[in-house]
Amino acid sequence: MTKPSEEWNVRPHGSFTKLADNLFTIEGMLKMPPLGETPRRMTVVQLSGRRLAIYSAIALGDPEMLAIEALGEPTYLIVPSALHRMDAKVWKARYPKLIVLAPRGARDKVNKVVNVDATEVDFGDPKVRLDTVPGTADREFSMTVETPTGKTLIINDLVFNLRQRDGFVGWIMHHLGVGADRPRIAKPVAMKLIDDKQAVRTQLEAWANSDLERILVAHGAPITDPRATLLDLASGLS
Repeated sequence: MTKPSEEWNVRPHGSFTKLADNLFTIEGMLKMPPLGETPRRMTVVQLSGRRLAIYSAIALGDPEMLAIEALGEPTYLIVPSALHRMDAKVWKARYPKLIVLAPRGARDKVNKVVNVDATEVDFGDPKVRLDTVPGTADREFSMTVETPTGKTLIINDLVFNLRQRDGFVGWIMHHLGVGADRPRIAKPVAMKLIDDKQAVRTQLEAWANSDLERILVAHGAPITDPRATLLDLASGLS
C-alpha cells in the first residue's frame, strides 16, 4: 500500500468531469507496485444545501480545488476502505470541519492516519446513500447517487476495470486477475476483502436489478453496462 501523504502532494491527474448536476469525478495516476502507473478515482457528490461528499479523496491542483469549492462546502470525507486513506489526512488538514467516514471494519486502520468521526451516516438527502458492502466484513463502502438521468453506483476495490498491458506488468496483471477485456474481481480482493462470497454475490445481483445507469470504480473506466457486468461478476462467485 502506498504510504499516506503528510503534505498536499499533487500527482498527475485528468480533468474534473461533470457526470450529472450532482455528480462529478476525476481520475488520478498513482505508482502502485507491481502494477506501475495505475488510475485511481475520486468522486464528488453534491448534496442538498450545497454540501459536498468526497469519496476517496485525491490531492488536486488549485484549478480543480477551486472548481470543487465552487460547487459547495466539503462536508463529508469518505474513506471507502483502509487502502484508500492516502490523501485523507491532508484533506482533513485543508478542511478541518470535514466529517470523516470509514467502514466499521476499516476504522482502526484509518484512525492511524486521520480520526474517523463515524462509520455510518444519513446525509439528509434522499438521493444519496452510503452503505457497507455485504460480505466484506464491513471493510468497504459503496455509495448510490440518484441523478436527473439515472442512478450511479460508486464502489471501491471490489471491482477493477483495467485493460491488459504488455510486458512484465501485463503478466503480473494477468496473474492478479485485474487486466482483462471486462471488469473483474481481482484475485487479491477475493482472498483478502471478501469473507462471504454468497453475500457478495447476492449484493451484485441486487445491484444488477436496481436499474443503474453506470458504475464508478476506484481503478479503471466507468462501467456503462451495469446489469450485464454485475450478473457476470456474480456468476463468477458461484
